Amino acid sequence: MRVELRSARGGALRLLCCCLLFVVWSAGARELPATPPAAAVASAHPLATAAGREILDAGGNAFDAAIAVAATLAVVEPYSSGIGGGGFFLLHRAADGFNVMIDARETAPGAAHRDMYLDDSGDIAAGRSMNGALAAGIPGLPAGIAHLAAHYGTLPLKTTLAPAIRHARDGFEVTAHYSMMAGFRTDAMNADPETARIFLREGAAPALGTRLAQPDLAVTLERMAADGKAGFYTGATAEQLVAGVRAGGGLWELSDLARYTVVEREPVIGSYRGIRVISAPPPSSGGIVLIEALNILEGYDYASLAPTPRAHLTIEAMRRAYRDRAEFLGDPDFTDVPVARLTAKSHAQAIAADLLADRATPSSALKPIAPPPQGDHTTHFSVLDAAGNRVAATLSVNFPFGCAFTPPGTGVLLNNEMDDFSSKAMTPNGYGLVGVDANAIAPFKRPLSSMTPTFLETPERIGILGTPGGSRIISMVLLGTLSYADGRPPSDWVATPRYHHQYLPDEVLYEPKAFDATARADLERRGHTLKLSNREYGNMHAILWDRAHGEVSAASDPRGEGTALVWQPAAVGAAVK
Repeated sequence: MRVELRSARGGALRLLCCCLLFVVWSAGARELPATPPAAAVASAHPLATAAGREILDAGGNAFDAAIAVAATLAVVEPYSSGIGGGGFFLLHRAADGFNVMIDARETAPGAAHRDMYLDDSGDIAAGRSMNGALAAGIPGLPAGIAHLAAHYGTLPLKTTLAPAIRHARDGFEVTAHYSMMAGFRTDAMNADPETARIFLREGAAPALGTRLAQPDLAVTLERMAADGKAGFYTGATAEQLVAGVRAGGGLWELSDLARYTVVEREPVIGSYRGIRVISAPPPSSGGIVLIEALNILEGYDYASLAPTPRAHLTIEAMRRAYRDRAEFLGDPDFTDVPVARLTAKSHAQAIAADLLADRATPSSALKPIAPPPQGDHTTHFSVLDAAGNRVAATLSVNFPFGCAFTPPGTGVLLNNEMDDFSSKAMTPNGYGLVGVDANAIAPFKRPLSSMTPTFLETPERIGILGTPGGSRIISMVLLGTLSYADGRPPSDWVATPRYHHQYLPDEVLYEPKAFDATARADLERRGHTLKLSNREYGNMHAILWDRAHGEVSAASDPRGEGTALVWQPAAVGAAVK
């Protein structure tokens, strides 16, 4: 079956420029190895990384491994992702250099409407878009997995889903991070008896080492293994999902599930000082905001600056790029997103015209966002196979344990991605992000995301990276990209101390190690308002293929419990479909 590749309007010139860049890039790469000397998987959980290795060693390719990793994370990391959620898979096919993003983002149900989370006074009703069945969008991850298997993988779903089914049926040991995240959402989880029964113990977070089995989820995954997409979106599973959601106060219909489809989208492509940047297009804001910020920084002699002036410029670039996110970005199937204009170097020059090297620009001083007419939890993994195929995938259920609602009999913990819509113009969502009509709720629409799975390419070095972190995802990938640009290894990309500005609120959130006392004083003197994060954040997983030295390296964020493996597979997958 042929799948149409969608792109935002006005991308022809941008694509031509990027093709010219690729021709120049390729000319310098002809003498370098065409395939990597090893494979690599980096993910947020050791069992998921092991699942990816198991599939590659069985002869699968990177896309088969991505199915295994995604499905296993859905079992062992339910606070971050799951088949009740969605995400984006950024793919590179080595045989022909084809890049594509598989958009498996959730959609609003058909009965959704723009005011569904407002009270009688027209204000946001606290918690309505966060907890319970009404907060759940139609899941996209099962369709994304089935699409990967049908169009890019080489192995059947019965093989690639086997590790996830095994861990769901036999159970896995609860980790310290699981217990912490469950403790954070205990009240919401206890509001739904089925969620509490599966994921808690006597109403509290399970103790470290508790074995947590999910037999209902194993059955749901087995139906997918047997029947692909139909095994989730029609038949017994679909009926159980809809019955449970409607009993819980949600709006789903069987037709909402039956009509769900993934979309293949053209990635956004930009450049930064000779680096080709390939990233997620709308309905993710990640690629556009990342490229905008890099375009701004390219106008300065960034490499020669001391750390604090670098941080000042980076914060100002974040501020301006996130401001555009708030006004222009949404589902491209519902709104005209000016991708070519936003990612143009000339646009970066225009919006940085008032950027001062020694003074912060208050967000209130930027161009006002045009008013309209009268979504922290996520996961990321990276895969590289021995043929050079690669995947950067960022998946989510939005907040930890999603909406904390599980339709009985399914084992499927649902997302609360409806909170990623702009429920009311310029009113912050759960991550403090604001928006206007471009991201307003509408039936079957996909909410705007910050997920930023990204490839970084030069003739000598291929990078794969991404991270969870809500609104902070883009700024983390930006800092990781700048570390890549400095020639540093993946261990530095994932470990670099982080700071973040998202236009509103007008403050710089920073990790404890990001700025010392001198740097803090300097930034405050320049007019920045600093806010110390109460904990480290993010969970980046990255891979580097150093073609010049014939080496592959990978790293998982030291803030998390994930693992990264590099090895020579016993078998290499056949050519992809």
